[in-house]
Amino acid sequence: MSIRFARPVHPGEFLREEYLVPLGISAGALARELRVPRTRIERIVKEEIGVTPDTALRLAKFFDTTPELWMNFQTAWELAAEASAKKEEIGQIRVMERAA
Repeated sequence: MSIRFARPVHPGEFLREEYLVPLGISAGALARELRVPRTRIERIVKEEIGVTPDTALRLAKFFDTTPELWMNFQTAWELAAEASAKKEEIGQIRVMERAA
């Protein structure tokens, strides 16, 4: 049984919509604050790449969140993408029977 509460959100979408746009911060300005290449933040915000543990630690520090927040978005996104890509293959795996 699978319970799904909401669609998975790419961490770049969350970063863009909950932080950059409302605060009026550009990807380049954030990258300077985080001391990372500008292209890293730009590509995350465009949802071309995901958040690494290094980036999660930096985002958490700057925005006073936790690295787990950012990594949980990344993990949920990756699991949803893989589940979609392998739906047929995974569907063929039987459920193990348990002794009564």
